[in-house]
Amino acid sequence: MDMRPTILKMGPLMPELEAALTSRFDVIGLSDVTESAARISGIATSTRYPITTDLLDRLPALRVISSFGVGMDHLPLEAAKARGIAVHNTPGVLDDDTASMALALALAVTRRIVSNHLYVACGEWGRAAAPPLGVSLSGKTVGIAGLGAIGSIVAKRFCAFGCHIAYFGRRRRHNCDYDFHGNLETLAAASDLLVATLPGGPQTQGIIDAAVFRALGSQGYFINIGRGSTLDQPALIEALRNGTIAGAGLDVFQDEPEVPKAMFTMSNVVLQPHQASATAETRARMADLVLENLVRHYTERAAC
Repeated sequence: MDMRPTILKMGPLMPELEAALTSRFDVIGLSDVTESAARISGIATSTRYPITTDLLDRLPALRVISSFGVGMDHLPLEAAKARGIAVHNTPGVLDDDTASMALALALAVTRRIVSNHLYVACGEWGRAAAPPLGVSLSGKTVGIAGLGAIGSIVAKRFCAFGCHIAYFGRRRRHNCDYDFHGNLETLAAASDLLVATLPGGPQTQGIIDAAVFRALGSQGYFINIGRGSTLDQPALIEALRNGTIAGAGLDVFQDEPEVPKAMFTMSNVVLQPHQASATAETRARMADLVLENLVRHYTERAAC
């Protein structure tokens, strides 16, 4: 009989992580939950696979959840706390690469990297009119909606380009020289480029709306590397279509992997399939941390 702890894998994970989990635990899938419910004490998941309170109710022995990713809005945190279930994510290890994606998207959309690539690849260079000029980041004001761990690194990235930094948050940060705005609209109005790094959840649902885009203005650009749920997506599409804002770079969307088809043909939009942390190095560190969180839980429990 296998005496290793039984953990539930909510869906496909990195092959290397799955192999590591299998070497340490008795790993089962969702199809086996009913017959194994009484002995499942851990869950390995990612931000792609929501966990419901109904599932927690079906797992009386559950004591730990380890999630691949920094977001927590897919997890029933209050219900887990009430049941004494430890919940872990993978913060810190993905901050640098996620912040770099904000800069990459900003450069891509302001310097027209994608449309200029197509201009060359389609044989238009030397045959058609020159493409429109890009926009320099130097000297621009970058507003950061959410100056947390990732947002702080985003600020440093843009500072290297000679940008002025402003930010929005629930409260002013001490020992911070950046301009503080307690309202998203005033931040947008003061910004040439608005970067969203906000977490998901009820408090931020649809907080970036039509009023924010009107404040950002026709010369402003919007970048989202936070959560798609923070955005009023139809309002963004309308703002892009009508020239309310100049352009957008998006790594996250409301209903992933579904992306509004209206965006596919917009030359002022650069789209990414939620790839901000998707480097080999960062994903390996994230996988290590998912495993480490589980192993530490069972090791400390056994030592008690």
